[in-house]
Amino acid sequence: MSFAKKEYQFLKEIGIGPKNLGGFVNGTWKASGSVISTVNPANNQTIAEVVEASAQDYEEGMQACSEAAKIWVQVPAPKRGEIVRQIGDALRANLQEFGRLVSLEMGKILPEGIGEVQEVIDMCDFAVGLSRQLNGSIIPSERPNHMMLEMWNPLGIVGVITAFNFPCAVLGWNACIALVCGNCVVWKGAPTTPLVTIAMTKIVASVLEKNNLPGSIFTAFCGGAEIGEAIAKDTRIPLVSFTGSSKVGLAVQQTVNQRFGKCLLELSGNNAIIVMDDADTELAVRSVLFAAVGTAGQRCTTCRRLLVHETVYEKVLEPLVDVYKQVKIGDPLEKGTLLGPLHTRTSRENFQKGIQNIKSQGGKILTGGSVIESEGNFVHPTIVEISSKAEVVKEELFAPVLYVMKFKTFEEAVEINNSVPQGLSSSIFTRNPQFIFKWIGAQGSDCGIVNVNIPTNGAEIGGAFGGEKGTGGGREAGSDSWKQYMRRSTCTINYGNELPLAQGINFG
Repeated sequence: MSFAKKEYQFLKEIGIGPKNLGGFVNGTWKASGSVISTVNPANNQTIAEVVEASAQDYEEGMQACSEAAKIWVQVPAPKRGEIVRQIGDALRANLQEFGRLVSLEMGKILPEGIGEVQEVIDMCDFAVGLSRQLNGSIIPSERPNHMMLEMWNPLGIVGVITAFNFPCAVLGWNACIALVCGNCVVWKGAPTTPLVTIAMTKIVASVLEKNNLPGSIFTAFCGGAEIGEAIAKDTRIPLVSFTGSSKVGLAVQQTVNQRFGKCLLELSGNNAIIVMDDADTELAVRSVLFAAVGTAGQRCTTCRRLLVHETVYEKVLEPLVDVYKQVKIGDPLEKGTLLGPLHTRTSRENFQKGIQNIKSQGGKILTGGSVIESEGNFVHPTIVEISSKAEVVKEELFAPVLYVMKFKTFEEAVEINNSVPQGLSSSIFTRNPQFIFKWIGAQGSDCGIVNVNIPTNGAEIGGAFGGEKGTGGGREAGSDSWKQYMRRSTCTINYGNELPLAQGINFG
């Protein structure tokens, strides 16, 4: 059986065929659920078919994963790091093909698709070093001949539920760290990017097999809400990492909390860029273009609000509108394309509804505001002049729609930045040290990512990624995010012959 289009033949090089099983269960590929077609958002034509995993497949996979956890936990952390290193090397060898798959199935432009796979490789490199630095601490004891210390141990199994917009990078943030921390991973990829889920899992599976390790250390399912709900309810999974909307994330959190599990949430963003009167406006315009148009506005860190000081408003807006009109829209796999399609037809319809809602609340369309009639899910990048108090501004429209508004003072800009329910990313453009240090301090942005003179998106993996408020409070990737994937024990050891009690208590 061959692919419908010859340009899809490259998929065979990374283990994808015209029909694929969407469950990696107990080290083998199997699935007994519904058969779905995954489509190219640039033309809505079928790329391949996938058999989704069923509830029965899930239970079989979890039983095997629970057994594998007993083996994986005994492997020394640096040896686990070596396995993750090999995963990174396998991805390096397939970087171009894998990046092309991400671009094809998700719809982001090819440089972004390749960049996303590179991000997973970078996470593998980070995790290898981390595997030798899962350090505890020694704490002075108030009691003679006593030692107090902290130990970090694996949780067991980490559940990872990822979204379509970064179908492999978010897995990398979680799985690379979870694996070196000694956890097995159960992954449910996005229902609309199953080929990325399968291809990524095949790379991990090949490394585990090469090292004579159980394949069920890494268990993966293609499927819909049924599999996600099973992960959220499963008491065998101490930590569930969920990436998606705030609405669904809240439901996942409530379900996991009911069983006293832990949640790591990466939810909606409503990110603002502030341009002060002393800003390098040319740098700001370039940054806003990438932040608002990149990935067709479907990043959680996409710039959705542009706050411009009233004295430089026209100086910023005029060139920004001009450059928006020059953005090349088209096939994300073609060289020079800057704006690919939205991911689904539903996304395109939501864009249209969103524009109607914007207009009804007094928004003025400065450029864009319409869909492009084609087989694909293309829309025009849009700039809207609107009041910061409009209700629609507080919502996340997952599309290339940018709200622009004026402000008079730094304090007003900060207030507008912090006025939305979400708290993921933010940035200010200024050369004034007073503004810079207020911005990153307690009187500034309330977001988890607080930038200066760079876009809201494009975060490096070395820092912890995540946000506050409706964004969920989770932290993934770098810094000390690894601590969320382990349990901490405070240990007190008495190496003497007496039994002194803390706080000087004398008991008999």
